[in-house]
Amino acid sequence: MAPRPRSAFGRWRAGRPFWGGLLLTLGGTEVLLTEKVSLKVVMHIGMQGLAGYLLPAVMMLCGLLILFNPAQRLFYSIIGILVTLGTWLTSNLGGFFVGLLLGATGSCLAFGWLPDQEPRRLLRRHRTPAPTADSAAS
Repeated sequence: MAPRPRSAFGRWRAGRPFWGGLLLTLGGTEVLLTEKVSLKVVMHIGMQGLAGYLLPAVMMLCGLLILFNPAQRLFYSIIGILVTLGTWLTSNLGGFFVGLLLGATGSCLAFGWLPDQEPRRLLRRHRTPAPTADSAAS
């Protein structure tokens, strides 16, 4: 069975830590959107709560930079995780934990991505288990 040719987007996505950058960007977006929630859970730090808006914007920027400049992914992912952890104090407990988890997961995925790794293929055939010593003796 011949492999299917990849689309242009599939080739682009395979050459970069796509899911890491996407999750970090989505985490920053979620934290930024929850900044306007009317609950009294937010702790503002800085002048007029500037850090509450600055840190999620940096999260989004790091996620986009990971997507469009994968050669510098290590630097952007380290900055991304530090800024993500900073949203715990400045932005509604990291966007009520959702943005914090998305950002941390995305940063870790981007940090661990290897550019020359072969893509993994799903095995769709069912494998028969290898015979064990107990089943061979009976």
